[in-house]
Amino acid sequence: MVSKYLGGGLSALLLLFLLCTCDRAQEAGDDQEIGTVVNNNNTVQDDHADEDHDDHGGEEGIHLTTLQLETMDIGFGDFVNLKINDFVSATGTLDLPPNGYADVSARARGFVRNARNYVEGNYVKKGAVLGYLENPDFIDHQQHYLEVIAELTFLRQELERQEVLLAAEAGILKNVQRLRSEVAAKTAQLAGIKQRLEYLGIRTAGLLPDNITNRITLFAPRAGYITSIAMHEGMYVEPNIKLMELIDESHFHLELDVFERDVAKISKGQRLTYTIPSLGPERYEATVHVIGKEFNETNKTVRIHAHPTGRQPPFVRGRFVEARIFLTDQTVRALPEAAVLRDGESAYIFVAPAENDGDEVAFERLRVNPGITDGGYTAVRLIDPLPETMRIVTRGAYFVYAQSQAGELEHEH
Repeated sequence: MVSKYLGGGLSALLLLFLLCTCDRAQEAGDDQEIGTVVNNNNTVQDDHADEDHDDHGGEEGIHLTTLQLETMDIGFGDFVNLKINDFVSATGTLDLPPNGYADVSARARGFVRNARNYVEGNYVKKGAVLGYLENPDFIDHQQHYLEVIAELTFLRQELERQEVLLAAEAGILKNVQRLRSEVAAKTAQLAGIKQRLEYLGIRTAGLLPDNITNRITLFAPRAGYITSIAMHEGMYVEPNIKLMELIDESHFHLELDVFERDVAKISKGQRLTYTIPSLGPERYEATVHVIGKEFNETNKTVRIHAHPTGRQPPFVRGRFVEARIFLTDQTVRALPEAAVLRDGESAYIFVAPAENDGDEVAFERLRVNPGITDGGYTAVRLIDPLPETMRIVTRGAYFVYAQSQAGELEHEH
């Protein structure tokens, strides 16, 4: 049994020795292949250093195979001449003019009854019933109105009788004059009570003792969306309490802040587009309507009032917007926005030979000075000249950039 274990141990040691011997032989062979050169100054120079230098020189530039071009969907093209608008950037909010708001309040004191189940965001039409207001005083106003009507009817009949007597020289002029004065006073009193009832919403036409009511109706003064509700069942209200707020979004506008240096470029009627970052990149259109006359000392801006045109986003008061106020049309040389890459303060494009030699395509990077961007295209002015035999990467430039970064990392390693 012992000899068996010794035999196994010797076999393992023999195998380890053979492996070490092979590794040393390989290292010695490698050293012989690399070799050394001794110059006249007795300095030892490694031949492998020259080989590394030569290999690095061969790897300069960006190279992709035709298969990689197809996989990454890299496309080529040339400059296009486009009319691109220069613009002034501005930020602001969606808002409404003063006449776009309406408050609902009670026209008299009373208790809220049968309030409708509206919530913020509901749309109501003009004249919609919002609830009712109850107060015993409403009964007194109607009773007083009917009493004055009865008194005025009697006075008019008595006046007619006294005028007939006076005409027959059987009456007294003083009585006629007194009755005329009382009729005029009661007529004025009745008109005042009638106007008060109409103001409360109680119709006097057809008002009889049998249809006197103790409640008035709360109507929506205009059509719009409810933005706030402050009334509930049984609540006691007074005329100075706001019960609800309505907004009419059909006349919403943009309130934009433009920097002082750009105000001189803006004029009424200029076209602008705007986006709402919270909704996404979609652009909407508007026109400049009013240029403010007040300067904001804190922000160094002037307020611009713009009216939307065409299809518009859902309105939410105070929603943040980013706008471009367009100035003049100009024809420029442009490339697709994705073809121009930016690296800090620098910008560049990638180019490649129009005709390939072999299975690889070599790319070069050219510096450019990008201008304005509009409609997915960027105005471009070349800093480095474009050789006639080169074509521009217009699609998939980022993949070429990634390949160049990978190459630099390998070289640093």
